[in-house]
Amino acid sequence: MRRSWLAVVSLTTFVMVASILPSAHTHAEVWSLMPGERGTAVVDVQSNLKRLGYYNGPIDGIYTWQTYWAVHDFQSRFGLPTDGLAGTQTLNMLHSAIRANFGSSSSPAQVRVSSSKPLAAPQSTSIAQTNTTAQPASAPPTSTVSTPPPPGSNVAIPSGGVNGISANDIQLMAQVVYGEARGQPFIGQVAVAAVMMNRLHSSLFPHSIPAILYQPGAFTSVSNGQASLGTDPEAIAAVLDAIHGYDPTHGALYYWNPATATSSWIWSQPIMLRIGNHVFAK
Repeated sequence: MRRSWLAVVSLTTFVMVASILPSAHTHAEVWSLMPGERGTAVVDVQSNLKRLGYYNGPIDGIYTWQTYWAVHDFQSRFGLPTDGLAGTQTLNMLHSAIRANFGSSSSPAQVRVSSSKPLAAPQSTSIAQTNTTAQPASAPPTSTVSTPPPPGSNVAIPSGGVNGISANDIQLMAQVVYGEARGQPFIGQVAVAAVMMNRLHSSLFPHSIPAILYQPGAFTSVSNGQASLGTDPEAIAAVLDAIHGYDPTHGALYYWNPATATSSWIWSQPIMLRIGNHVFAK
């Protein structure tokens, strides 16, 4: 009789523990490293990203905005959700990529990247195969999901520039975005920066950032001096989003504030969409 009672207690305990385990696993899935985090886990992420060619900053254990964008680019290349945060899925894929390319998941802090191009995802990785959306190599993504910097964060402009855009040009773009769209929703600031990038790739406009920004009458904040007020982390982050391919305008070349615009020509352009206080057109 005593043995039967113990068996019932043991079985009940097992069922209770088993019922708890799934919720613990679910909680682990939502954990992630994000800007501002510090520690050895960040060192591991930075080291592995550097080995794969996605990160060229210091391995200092600080999840900076440069680390965020390295994670973002890795996620994009490997078919993962591009939130720039190092969660469970991203970390697992990162270690799988290291094993596939180097035969080891270890990540020494001092390492030289032998290739100038980021290493591709291993072909046998099922996550990359099932989640990747095929796009032409020349077509940048047009996602409308942009992540503003956390409050109080310091978004630094990479000294070497980004994707062929120099640090000086990024600073100019950020100042114009600040002058044109400060106080707007973050995605509205990205949209203004995206118009600059769309003009850079269009045959209708000059082929340099300074020439585009200082084209007579092109940007109100340049004409009225608002662009000389400086910038802030949100404007810089918005410019970095646009340079990395985010375009919530879907290719717009023009925008204006319908409450203040008086040009008959600009009103003749077919409006595509509205974001914040601005409307956008091709």
